[in-house]
Amino acid sequence: MLDNDIIEDVEDRSNRKRRKVRKGVYLLPNLITSASLFGGFYSIIASFEGHFDTAAIAILVSAVLDGLDGRVARLTKTSSKFGVEYDSLSDLVAFGLAPGILIFIWGLKPFGRYGWLAAFLYVVCGALRLARFNVQINTVESRRFKGLPIPAAAALVASTVLLFVYYLGQEETTKHITILVMVYSLAYLMVSNIAYYSFKEFNLTRRMPFRFLVALILILIVVAAEPSIMLFVLTLGYALSGPVTLLSKKKRVHLDEKSRDGAGKGYKVE
Repeated sequence: MLDNDIIEDVEDRSNRKRRKVRKGVYLLPNLITSASLFGGFYSIIASFEGHFDTAAIAILVSAVLDGLDGRVARLTKTSSKFGVEYDSLSDLVAFGLAPGILIFIWGLKPFGRYGWLAAFLYVVCGALRLARFNVQINTVESRRFKGLPIPAAAALVASTVLLFVYYLGQEETTKHITILVMVYSLAYLMVSNIAYYSFKEFNLTRRMPFRFLVALILILIVVAAEPSIMLFVLTLGYALSGPVTLLSKKKRVHLDEKSRDGAGKGYKVE
């Protein structure tokens, strides 16, 4: 009986130690997530103070950090459910609330009710996009995102502000109907079922063809030469890539069906 009591006591101690270990959090990836959250918060402060270029840059920095925390967690094997939930909450502030406030103060305020409704729609669609991603994270294809990722939408908002500031100046706000249309379009794309390439298979630590290195260097040189213009072009190109790919697939399917119908009727389809 004494031996059994000793064994049970040792097992209880080991179980308590395991529970204590599980209660901790991994520092490195969560510190990076916290830095991304800080970028979103600082962007909000800069927007209220009228420093729109600073606010936009803070969002872009948050986007870079958001891409790093997940990769760091996977490389260091420090992924956790806490980190996933914390990252999602950080994304809502940095890529939902911060861009919404920035685009409203800078470009949507003159539109009155339609302006703040557009900004709110962007924020709520971003929240819905994040919630859907968290629910479907283990069921969707890893190579494709369903709907425009919220960091990409935020990066397009930030790069648009930087482009206008580059041409009009820091103190200028703007009133262009294209800004209103863009915000409504981004809100729709985030909650749509349009597929976007995720770049998750692009691993910088793995051997890649030499042309990929050359292409990356050329992209860096072009962005460094005209950052305001090229960041806008790259983010806009990614946002449009989903609808363009979808339309091209539908057109290809339509042509294939037309070709099969023509072959079944016994005449050649050009």
